[in-house]
Amino acid sequence: MTYTSTLLRLLDERGYIHQLTDAEGLDALAAKQIVPGYIGFDATAPSLHVGSLVQIMLLRRLQQAGHKPVVLMGGGTTRIGDPTGRDESRKMLSDETIDANIASIRTIFERFLTFGDGPTDAVMVNNHDWLGQLGYIQLLQEVGTHFTVNRMLTFDSVKLRLEREQPMTFLEFNYMILQGYDFRHLEKEMGVRLQMGGSDQWGNIVNGIELARRMDGVEVFGVTTPLLTTADGAKMGKTAAGAVWLNEDALPAWDFWQYWRNVDDRDVGKFLRLFTDLPLDEIARLEALEGSEINAAKVVLANEVTRLCRGEEAAKAAEATAAATFAAGGLGADLPVLTVESGGIGIVDALVGIGFAASRGEAKRLIAGGGARVDGESVTNEAFHIAVENEVRLSSGKKKHGVLRPA
Repeated sequence: MTYTSTLLRLLDERGYIHQLTDAEGLDALAAKQIVPGYIGFDATAPSLHVGSLVQIMLLRRLQQAGHKPVVLMGGGTTRIGDPTGRDESRKMLSDETIDANIASIRTIFERFLTFGDGPTDAVMVNNHDWLGQLGYIQLLQEVGTHFTVNRMLTFDSVKLRLEREQPMTFLEFNYMILQGYDFRHLEKEMGVRLQMGGSDQWGNIVNGIELARRMDGVEVFGVTTPLLTTADGAKMGKTAAGAVWLNEDALPAWDFWQYWRNVDDRDVGKFLRLFTDLPLDEIARLEALEGSEINAAKVVLANEVTRLCRGEEAAKAAEATAAATFAAGGLGADLPVLTVESGGIGIVDALVGIGFAASRGEAKRLIAGGGARVDGESVTNEAFHIAVENEVRLSSGKKKHGVLRPA
């Protein structure tokens, strides 16, 4: 359909929309008033990773379109754990750990959203503030009566766990009830009319919509984004080296920049639309580049995303490091460094010490496969000794580089 509201036009043009509960109703509402909308985030770690970035950008688009983003931190539901997509229960975290995680995660959102007291300023709320006050009997009486076990057993998060004969605790089974209650609470207390999330959250969002209608007779809305994978089918935010964390202290800016610089050619246009504020006509020009020229578009992507997430200086430093390392054959300032005592170091120990291999065995396999390089020259002998009298460039493949520096 053709949308009349700035919000849905923006989301549609940039590829955020997968499902809408009532497209016409939400479009009409967003065209006539400010719509507070929320997305929930776990507090299981001090940082979110790239897999959450599309949701963060969705809140940014909401604010850009003149509406109010509500960041819901799951301080209460983190104590239970979302069973969606999981085969086993999460470990319990202490209150202190959850609070520290939320404080750390907030710093990410402060780069993407404008917080304050204005009508379209973002706010962050913690569902422990209301879920922690619910008495068990009260929850069963007021909320539990609106959920049937028959329906709950049809949810993918439950079905998959049962089909795989993996246990699901009664605690986890209640997660969908509490998430539905979140939507109802936010509508009642803050006038939130919209919940957004990934496509795997569709069932939980619909639960909240139905609960608000049954308990309060209020119409609220839901939007989900497509399941985001890379062109080769990999899950967004995961690499062979681990998660691509958004916080600087969890992943250096150089590694973050490199993740975007190395994306598949086929993903460049999609990622520019989702993760940058570049105009659509400029994105169309960049994604039309072919051959080696597409690398220029990847640098733009890396710069723009790093600028949003880490700041201008981090983006400039990462690009300068890339230029020094790749174009000039030099050593960029942001590369990982391993200080080596006099006498040098063996190639195996160097690869492990700088973090290019998790074990000596992995380092030996890298060497045997021709992936280890010293100052640009391939090393295939695992007994090779590196004399580190000056700075030496150590490489793993074509994309990982580091510096061996004399003590």
